[in-house]
Amino acid sequence: MDHWLEGRIVEKHQWTDKLFTLRIDAPISSFKPGQFVRIALDIGGERIARPYSCVNTPEESYLEIYYNTVDGGPLTSALLSVNVGDKIWVARHASGFFTLDEVPDAENLWMISSGTGLGVFLCLLKTKTAWERFRNIRLIHAVRYPKELTYGETIQGIKSAHPQCFDYIPFVSREKVPDVLEGRIPQAIEDGRLEDRAGIKLEPDTSQVMICGNQDMISDTSEILKNRGFRRNRRRNPGHITTEKYW
Repeated sequence: MDHWLEGRIVEKHQWTDKLFTLRIDAPISSFKPGQFVRIALDIGGERIARPYSCVNTPEESYLEIYYNTVDGGPLTSALLSVNVGDKIWVARHASGFFTLDEVPDAENLWMISSGTGLGVFLCLLKTKTAWERFRNIRLIHAVRYPKELTYGETIQGIKSAHPQCFDYIPFVSREKVPDVLEGRIPQAIEDGRLEDRAGIKLEPDTSQVMICGNQDMISDTSEILKNRGFRRNRRRNPGHITTEKYW
């Protein structure tokens, strides 16, 4: 079990009945912003682990994860009862390729997320690289209910630091909320509402798109973009769409 480190929970924040943030003190190896780390608890004599993207940057002194409790999920159900000071296992090394060095250059960067897929983009937006490489950045976050629009203070801080090139575009699918787009992201791309709100064009000649969230959102959004001439980004054949399935 050499790849596991013993961490300690230093902060637990509950956003809703199912959404939580944990901050963990754990001496993990340095990682690239956008990567994920495996978190584990010993449950019934077995070590149960799950990957979570790092919301923190490598320079921050804690590990931060943002997660949704899943009904019947052994790890997230157990995480309901952990508290500050409790022990938690953390993988020594982070992994993954949802990083900016895997994304080709472009004028505009679209960060499209649903649910807890927001977390990885907050990490990327706290780095210098994002602002050095892209002229305009749009962060899109889709949820079912307005109470699930989390990390508002962090997002406002990013917007205040980069007022000319950043905007945040929230979606809520099951309630009407003032100044929030209604419905699902793919439909808003298709009917032009997303571009109207963003104030920039979503075109392959000028855009890179990173997508993180549930599989249906990723698949449907990718399909709409492919109909517009976007291609999946691969190392041997660079394109415009980079994805990360978050659950």
